[in-house]
Amino acid sequence: MKYLITGAGGQLGKEWVEKLAQIGEAFTSYTSKHLDITNIDLLRKVLSDDKPDILINCAAYTAVDLAEDEPEKADLINNTSLIALSALCNEFEIKLIHYSTDYVFSGEGKNQKNYPNGYPENALKKPINSYGNSKAGGEEQIINSGCDFLIIRVAWLCGRHGNNFVKTMLRLSESKSDINIVNDQFGVPTYCFDVVEHTMQLINKNLSGIYHLGSKGCISWFDFAKKLFSLSSKKIQVNPISSDQFKSKAKRPTYSKLDTSKFENNTGVKMQSWETGLVKLLSQL
Repeated sequence: MKYLITGAGGQLGKEWVEKLAQIGEAFTSYTSKHLDITNIDLLRKVLSDDKPDILINCAAYTAVDLAEDEPEKADLINNTSLIALSALCNEFEIKLIHYSTDYVFSGEGKNQKNYPNGYPENALKKPINSYGNSKAGGEEQIINSGCDFLIIRVAWLCGRHGNNFVKTMLRLSESKSDINIVNDQFGVPTYCFDVVEHTMQLINKNLSGIYHLGSKGCISWFDFAKKLFSLSSKKIQVNPISSDQFKSKAKRPTYSKLDTSKFENNTGVKMQSWETGLVKLLSQL
């Protein structure tokens, strides 16, 4: 089995590079600087030359607030580029692994009652910001392409590499005595090491379609911050605030937990708690 990784410079891409190197799998990896997935001719040449069995697409526009100012750029990378990418995967008989997001859903608070275990894979897609719109469009391009695919949705992604909530909180704790964190947005973290491990389990079982990954539990960002400061012995006051008090350009979901029961039922693998994952991540940082 030979893999090709796009977006290998991001937090998930770097995790993949390390994992495949560790287990001795054959792979080639490209940062977005060296392989622009919007460049169709270059994509064709790379796929033709490398001849991968599986393409892991970690390339994405992920600046949620900036996407409100650059909707065309977000749409080009997250949506339009996938027309050619998925068509080429279909042509060369490459399995496409693509990562998507909880932001394809509306994130309305009422859905915490409608979907207490989280949004299922077949819930109505109804994004509320430009980033979510671009990712939802990209999913449709892949689904309509005819290629063999895994679309894997994750939420609150964090890991050793890149920028994420955990690393930002730890950095801020070095210079601040208190910090304001929203306490009315609910979901659960997804850890990069779990994403890679669980994706491998889906690949090994030759599964296709849409799957949700995440941890067990449901918390607010405030709960998450409190726990990570406690576990890392950081002396910082965490103040709960409402979403209205925390101004951001892009509208954020109130509830974005993803239901992982389809993955668990089809693989026999149980998700770990968000606390267990956080302890593991902090030990790596």
